[in-house]
Amino acid sequence: MTSEEILAATERYLMNTYARQPIALTRGAGCRVYDPEGREYIDFVSGVAVDALGHCSEEVTEAINAQAATLIHVSNLYHTEPQVQLAQVLVEYSFADKVFFCNSGAEANETAIKLTRQYATQTHGSERYEIIAMENSFHGRTLATIAATGQARFHMGIGPLLPGIVHIPFNDIAAAKNAVTSRTAGILVEPIQGEGGVVVAEQKFLQTLRELCDHFGSLLIFDEVQTGVGRTGSLFAYEHDGVLPDIMTLAKGLGGGIPIGACLAVDRVARAFSPGMHGCTLGGNPLVCSTAHAVLSRLLENDGLLDRCREIGQYFVKKLYALKETFGCIQEVRGRGLLLGLALNIEGNHIVDTCREQGVLINCTSGRVLRFVPPLTISRNDIDQLVEVLTAVFQKTMSKAVL
Repeated sequence: MTSEEILAATERYLMNTYARQPIALTRGAGCRVYDPEGREYIDFVSGVAVDALGHCSEEVTEAINAQAATLIHVSNLYHTEPQVQLAQVLVEYSFADKVFFCNSGAEANETAIKLTRQYATQTHGSERYEIIAMENSFHGRTLATIAATGQARFHMGIGPLLPGIVHIPFNDIAAAKNAVTSRTAGILVEPIQGEGGVVVAEQKFLQTLRELCDHFGSLLIFDEVQTGVGRTGSLFAYEHDGVLPDIMTLAKGLGGGIPIGACLAVDRVARAFSPGMHGCTLGGNPLVCSTAHAVLSRLLENDGLLDRCREIGQYFVKKLYALKETFGCIQEVRGRGLLLGLALNIEGNHIVDTCREQGVLINCTSGRVLRFVPPLTISRNDIDQLVEVLTAVFQKTMSKAVL
């Protein structure tokens, strides 16, 4: 099919739930994707932080092919080696003791909310049910995770929302201290608010949340769906600040493009679940687990991919700061590792469109924040090309503003 035919078929057959870019992509390799007519794009979106090792990486492709020829799915009524191998790596390289596998970040966060309430009920009684979440957060599109999401635009038309969710301003220590009570079952927070504008949690704020949870017997939940699996230059973002959660959720980059989610927890919390309390038919099947294991193995090899992610991220940040010094429409450089953003004082969607026309794919979130989440294998040359395109776009934009 041609690009035009694919776009027409999308409009004809698919629900109108995405503001799709007017291109069709049919092939990917490394940090490049291609349309049916062969046009090349440098991908700084990578499936929204999913394609951690790039498109069709050798590790991901080989793992999929080998497992698909061996055993794809048998359900969680039985034990499988790929699942326990993946769980072992996640436990050995994190704070956690136990893992639950599902299909997405939303399901992982749904599991975290359910586990938190189950633990609170068993430990403190039925009056301990409130979840404190952050304004401007994003945790998924199920009814529970939408309720936890602190952006009103996601709540429109689907009320009433799940009760027992309290929102406070992100990075506001005083608000956190005022919000936590004997009804608080847990606090749900992203180490970096990705969909909320690439806003980094302050270390003191996370430390305060940990102290409040310890004092009140509540649980601290880190949503690392976007920040986990090497995205920030460490395997998990919580490692930067030295604050340990009780529960952590993962997805996106974990599968390298294959749908998987995971909810990790310390043992005393994980014990709140018993057989029949929770489940996921397709969660953690051999195909997705073997693929995720290959992704983690690549990140944990001694060839320095995580170190490189930090180094290339620092290079990227310097380039973005240089743009900020040049163009007054750029207010702030945000992020960590290869989860970066440019906060603007103008709307960003037309910049996304112009970059796409120049063969570079980027993303705009919160209306005025350009978000960059490329594969962790992105090169300095690719970043230089992006900056060259952005420079031309900003020059044109600013000249029009002057006129």
